[in-house]
Amino acid sequence: MNEAPLAGVKVADFSRVLAGPLATMTLADLGAEVVKVERPGTGDDTRQWGPPWDAHGSSYFACVNRSKRSVALDLRDAGDLAVARRLAAEADVVVENFLTGTMDRLGLGFDALAADNPRLVYCSITGFGSGEGATLPGYDFVVQAVGGLMSITGQAGGEPTKVGVALVDVLTGKDAVIGILAALRERERSGLGQRIEVSLLTSLLGSLVNQASATLTTGVAPGRMGNQHPSIAPYETLRCRDGLVAVACGNDDQFRRLCGVLGVGAVAVVSAQTSSNGDPGMSFLHNRDRVEHRAALVEVLERALATDDAETWVRRLTEAGVAAGQVNDVAHALEYADRLGLDPTVEVGDGHPRQVRHPIRWGRSPLPPPTPPPTLGQHTTEIRSHLQEHR
Repeated sequence: MNEAPLAGVKVADFSRVLAGPLATMTLADLGAEVVKVERPGTGDDTRQWGPPWDAHGSSYFACVNRSKRSVALDLRDAGDLAVARRLAAEADVVVENFLTGTMDRLGLGFDALAADNPRLVYCSITGFGSGEGATLPGYDFVVQAVGGLMSITGQAGGEPTKVGVALVDVLTGKDAVIGILAALRERERSGLGQRIEVSLLTSLLGSLVNQASATLTTGVAPGRMGNQHPSIAPYETLRCRDGLVAVACGNDDQFRRLCGVLGVGAVAVVSAQTSSNGDPGMSFLHNRDRVEHRAALVEVLERALATDDAETWVRRLTEAGVAAGQVNDVAHALEYADRLGLDPTVEVGDGHPRQVRHPIRWGRSPLPPPTPPPTLGQHTTEIRSHLQEHR
């Protein structure tokens, strides 16, 4: 009988807000048994983050906490702390995102737990690491600022702008899952667990890819370019008769096809004629040329695009093998994915709104059906009873 990829893996989740809960929900989606430890009375901070709300609570909390069980424990109380230690002692994975040193002071640090559970994989998620930045609180918005992301987001000459979602938390949560899965795989060889650490700042820097590479190569930090790409053209939004269309030409052949559809084929093949004063005209033949003369290129393309609407251009360009799309809002993006047969959402039951499903499809391994996000302390009695029986 096929089982979910992480069936049998037990996770003690001491994290809250977004990066940690996203990581542990991903593990739950893949079949792990996840127990979420929350403060009595208030629980995870995101339970209070709204609007929007539904009949069950905050939609923010719901988006990263499905398929978990919740136990309410006051880690300042000796009895509750003992329960937390027993929970961690039987876990395969512990995930936490307290300020560095907090779990050690509670007797829930890696060294203390690994002494009794040497196979434990222990994942610490921090804002700025466990060294000089250990005392700095890690909030996505601040990390977007100090990590350089805001400096390259927004219109040229405009104010630095955050991304429209807590992207750094999301990236960090995914990095945490990668580390956890790799550590579980390594445990199969060594028989031992280990502590891994991922920080919001290093996850962000790792995601800056070509922009970070360009900075290290030239010594010059890139700036904001709106929807334009620093190294490719056209790779941006272009204005047509009724709005914007996103066009991405990753090579010269795609650009020639774009020009063919727009009826400006000569632009792709031949340099502009020599001007009357003898100066050579500009060329759009190769990507390097198009980047250098981007403003003139955009003027030519938008003049052609102004003759029809975005939907028509997207259809024609797509048929020609040119990557193009309308600028959707989130609702239309979900509808678009559904039309493509990607089944982007999933029912979690008990009258809860649908959620965005785990993005990976599996050819053989079945995933467990998702369950609703737990109410605060919903499984406290059940979990306490289990841990008491297995002392």
